[in-house]
Amino acid sequence: MAAPRRIALALTGASGMPYGMRLLECLLQAGARVELLYSQVAQIVARQEMDLALPSRAPEVQALLCERFGVSPERLAVYGREEWFAPLASGSNPADAMVICPCTMGTLASIAAGLSSNLIERAADVCLKEGKPLILVPRETPFSTLHLENMLRLSRMGVVILPPNPGFYTHPQSVQDLVDFVVARILDRLGVAHALHARWGEAQDEANGAE
Repeated sequence: MAAPRRIALALTGASGMPYGMRLLECLLQAGARVELLYSQVAQIVARQEMDLALPSRAPEVQALLCERFGVSPERLAVYGREEWFAPLASGSNPADAMVICPCTMGTLASIAAGLSSNLIERAADVCLKEGKPLILVPRETPFSTLHLENMLRLSRMGVVILPPNPGFYTHPQSVQDLVDFVVARILDRLGVAHALHARWGEAQDEANGAE
Protein backbone atom coordinates (compact mmCIF):
# COMPACT_ATOMS: atom_id res chain seq x y z
CA MET A 1 0.00 0.00 0.00
CA ALA A 2 1.37 3.41 -1.00
CA ALA A 3 1.63 5.89 1.85
CA PRO A 4 -0.86 8.76 1.69
CA ARG A 5 0.71 11.98 0.43
CA ARG A 6 -1.70 14.47 2.02
CA ILE A 7 -2.83 13.71 5.54
CA ALA A 8 -5.29 15.77 7.56
CA LEU A 9 -4.55 15.75 11.28
CA ALA A 10 -7.05 17.24 13.70
CA LEU A 11 -6.31 18.06 17.33
CA THR A 12 -9.35 18.30 19.59
CA GLY A 13 -9.78 18.94 23.30
CA ALA A 14 -9.39 15.41 24.66
CA SER A 15 -6.45 14.54 26.85
CA GLY A 16 -3.60 13.02 24.86
CA MET A 17 -1.96 15.94 23.07
CA PRO A 18 1.48 14.24 23.16
CA TYR A 19 0.06 11.59 20.81
CA GLY A 20 -1.08 14.19 18.31
CA MET A 21 2.13 16.20 18.34
CA ARG A 22 4.33 13.12 18.05
CA LEU A 23 2.19 11.90 15.16
CA LEU A 24 2.61 15.27 13.44
CA GLU A 25 6.38 15.05 13.90
CA CYS A 26 6.55 11.52 12.48
CA LEU A 27 4.36 12.33 9.48
CA LEU A 28 6.54 15.30 8.58
CA GLN A 29 9.70 13.23 9.03
CA ALA A 30 8.21 10.63 6.66
CA GLY A 31 7.76 13.25 3.96
CA ALA A 32 3.98 13.63 4.10
CA ARG A 33 2.24 16.95 3.55
CA VAL A 34 0.12 17.58 6.64
CA GLU A 35 -2.98 19.76 6.84
CA LEU A 36 -3.46 20.48 10.52
CA LEU A 37 -6.78 21.45 12.13
CA TYR A 38 -7.20 22.37 15.77
CA SER A 39 -9.93 23.39 18.16
CA GLN A 40 -9.90 26.12 20.77
CA VAL A 41 -9.96 23.56 23.57
CA ALA A 42 -6.99 21.79 21.96
CA GLN A 43 -5.01 24.97 22.65
CA ILE A 44 -5.85 24.67 26.35
CA VAL A 45 -4.90 20.98 26.45
CA ALA A 46 -1.61 21.62 24.64
CA ARG A 47 -0.64 24.19 27.23
CA GLN A 48 -1.72 21.99 30.16
CA GLU A 49 -0.16 18.72 29.01
CA MET A 50 2.89 19.90 27.05
CA ASP A 51 3.46 23.50 28.13
CA LEU A 52 2.96 24.31 24.44
CA ALA A 53 1.31 27.64 23.67
CA LEU A 54 -0.53 27.37 20.35
CA PRO A 55 -1.55 30.83 19.10
CA SER A 56 -5.17 31.53 18.23
CA ARG A 57 -4.43 32.45 14.61
CA ALA A 58 -3.68 29.62 12.20
CA PRO A 59 -0.80 31.40 10.38
CA GLU A 60 0.98 31.88 13.70
CA VAL A 61 0.52 28.20 14.59
CA GLN A 62 1.92 27.28 11.17
CA ALA A 63 5.01 29.43 11.70
CA LEU A 64 5.53 28.04 15.22
CA LEU A 65 5.26 24.38 14.17
CA CYS A 66 7.27 24.77 10.97
CA GLU A 67 10.11 26.15 13.08
CA ARG A 68 9.65 23.48 15.76
CA PHE A 69 9.86 20.60 13.27
CA GLY A 70 12.18 22.21 10.73
CA VAL A 71 9.89 22.06 7.70
CA SER A 72 8.78 24.57 5.09
CA PRO A 73 5.23 26.01 5.03
CA GLU A 74 4.57 23.97 1.87
CA ARG A 75 4.80 20.82 4.02
CA LEU A 76 2.49 21.96 6.81
CA ALA A 77 -0.74 23.88 6.29
CA VAL A 78 -2.76 24.93 9.35
CA TYR A 79 -6.46 25.80 9.45
CA GLY A 80 -8.79 26.95 12.21
CA ARG A 81 -12.15 25.30 12.88
CA GLU A 82 -14.12 27.92 10.95
CA GLU A 83 -11.99 28.19 7.79
CA TRP A 84 -14.61 26.94 5.36
CA PHE A 85 -12.56 27.76 2.27
CA ALA A 86 -9.88 25.24 3.28
CA PRO A 87 -9.40 22.48 0.68
CA LEU A 88 -10.50 19.84 3.19
CA ALA A 89 -14.02 21.30 3.29
CA SER A 90 -14.81 20.08 -0.22
CA GLY A 91 -15.14 16.62 -1.70
CA SER A 92 -13.37 17.98 -4.78
CA ASN A 93 -10.11 18.27 -2.83
CA PRO A 94 -10.03 15.76 0.06
CA ALA A 95 -6.92 14.62 1.87
CA ASP A 96 -5.67 11.10 1.19
CA ALA A 97 -6.47 10.21 4.81
CA MET A 98 -7.50 11.90 8.05
CA VAL A 99 -6.62 11.29 11.70
CA ILE A 100 -8.29 12.94 14.67
CA CYS A 101 -5.84 12.55 17.55
CA PRO A 102 -6.81 13.03 20.27
CA CYS A 103 -10.54 12.79 19.55
CA THR A 104 -13.18 13.97 21.99
CA MET A 105 -16.37 12.02 22.48
CA GLY A 106 -18.27 15.09 21.31
CA THR A 107 -16.37 15.19 18.01
CA LEU A 108 -16.83 11.45 17.58
CA ALA A 109 -20.58 11.74 18.21
CA SER A 110 -20.92 14.62 15.76
CA ILE A 111 -19.18 12.65 13.01
CA ALA A 112 -21.36 9.61 13.74
CA ALA A 113 -24.45 11.82 13.40
CA GLY A 114 -23.27 13.38 10.15
CA LEU A 115 -22.92 16.87 11.59
CA SER A 116 -20.57 19.44 10.08
CA SER A 117 -20.70 22.40 12.42
CA ASN A 118 -16.96 23.12 12.08
CA LEU A 119 -14.10 22.32 9.71
CA ILE A 120 -12.92 19.29 11.70
CA GLU A 121 -16.34 17.63 11.46
CA ARG A 122 -16.76 18.67 7.82
CA ALA A 123 -13.36 17.28 6.84
CA ALA A 124 -14.24 13.98 8.52
CA ASP A 125 -17.59 13.94 6.72
CA VAL A 126 -15.79 14.52 3.41
CA CYS A 127 -13.52 11.55 4.12
CA LEU A 128 -16.55 9.36 4.76
CA LYS A 129 -18.44 10.36 1.63
CA GLU A 130 -15.34 10.19 -0.57
CA GLY A 131 -14.25 6.81 0.78
CA LYS A 132 -10.98 8.07 2.29
CA PRO A 133 -9.39 6.47 5.37
CA LEU A 134 -10.53 8.05 8.63
CA ILE A 135 -8.87 7.19 11.96
CA LEU A 136 -10.21 8.38 15.30
CA VAL A 137 -8.10 8.18 18.47
CA PRO A 138 -10.60 8.60 21.33
CA ARG A 139 -9.02 9.27 24.71
CA GLU A 140 -11.72 8.55 27.26
CA THR A 141 -12.32 6.02 30.01
CA PRO A 142 -14.58 4.38 30.85
CA PHE A 143 -16.72 4.39 27.70
CA SER A 144 -20.43 4.86 28.20
CA THR A 145 -22.97 2.83 26.25
CA LEU A 146 -23.56 5.86 24.05
CA HIS A 147 -19.83 6.19 23.34
CA LEU A 148 -19.66 2.53 22.36
CA GLU A 149 -22.74 2.77 20.15
CA ASN A 150 -21.29 5.77 18.34
CA MET A 151 -17.99 3.97 17.81
CA LEU A 152 -19.76 0.88 16.53
CA ARG A 153 -21.77 2.98 14.12
CA LEU A 154 -18.61 4.58 12.77
CA SER A 155 -16.78 1.27 12.60
CA ARG A 156 -19.55 -0.10 10.41
CA MET A 157 -18.91 2.84 8.06
CA GLY A 158 -15.27 1.83 7.75
CA VAL A 159 -13.84 4.28 10.28
CA VAL A 160 -10.85 2.97 12.27
CA ILE A 161 -11.38 3.41 16.01
CA LEU A 162 -7.93 3.33 17.59
CA PRO A 163 -7.97 4.09 21.34
CA PRO A 164 -4.50 5.01 22.65
CA ASN A 165 -3.89 1.76 24.52
CA PRO A 166 -0.15 1.02 24.58
CA GLY A 167 1.18 -2.51 24.82
CA PHE A 168 3.87 -3.51 27.28
CA TYR A 169 5.51 -6.39 25.41
CA THR A 170 8.07 -3.88 24.09
CA HIS A 171 9.19 -3.21 27.68
CA PRO A 172 8.68 0.57 27.60
CA GLN A 173 11.16 2.54 29.69
CA SER A 174 9.53 5.97 29.50
CA VAL A 175 6.31 7.83 28.80
CA GLN A 176 7.75 8.60 25.35
CA ASP A 177 7.95 4.87 24.65
CA LEU A 178 4.25 4.54 25.46
CA VAL A 179 3.39 7.46 23.20
CA ASP A 180 5.49 6.02 20.38
CA PHE A 181 3.71 2.66 20.64
CA VAL A 182 0.35 4.28 19.92
CA VAL A 183 1.71 6.57 17.22
CA ALA A 184 3.31 3.55 15.54
CA ARG A 185 -0.08 1.85 15.29
CA ILE A 186 -1.57 4.95 13.68
CA LEU A 187 1.28 5.14 11.19
CA ASP A 188 0.78 1.46 10.37
CA ARG A 189 -2.86 2.11 9.50
CA LEU A 190 -1.79 5.00 7.28
CA GLY A 191 0.83 2.90 5.52
CA VAL A 192 3.61 5.24 6.67
CA ALA A 193 6.96 3.58 7.36
CA HIS A 194 8.54 4.09 10.77
CA ALA A 195 11.05 2.62 13.20
CA LEU A 196 9.46 3.69 16.48
CA HIS A 197 9.79 0.26 18.04
CA ALA A 198 10.55 -3.33 17.15
CA ARG A 199 7.60 -5.27 15.77
CA TRP A 200 6.29 -8.41 17.43
CA GLY A 201 8.73 -11.24 16.77
CA GLU A 202 11.60 -9.01 15.67
CA ALA A 203 13.07 -8.58 19.15
CA GLN A 204 12.84 -12.34 19.77
CA ASP A 205 14.45 -13.10 16.41
CA GLU A 206 17.33 -10.72 17.14
CA ALA A 207 17.85 -12.27 20.57
CA ASN A 208 17.85 -15.79 19.13
CA GLY A 209 20.31 -14.75 16.44
CA ALA A 210 22.65 -13.31 19.02
CA GLU A 211 22.91 -16.59 20.93
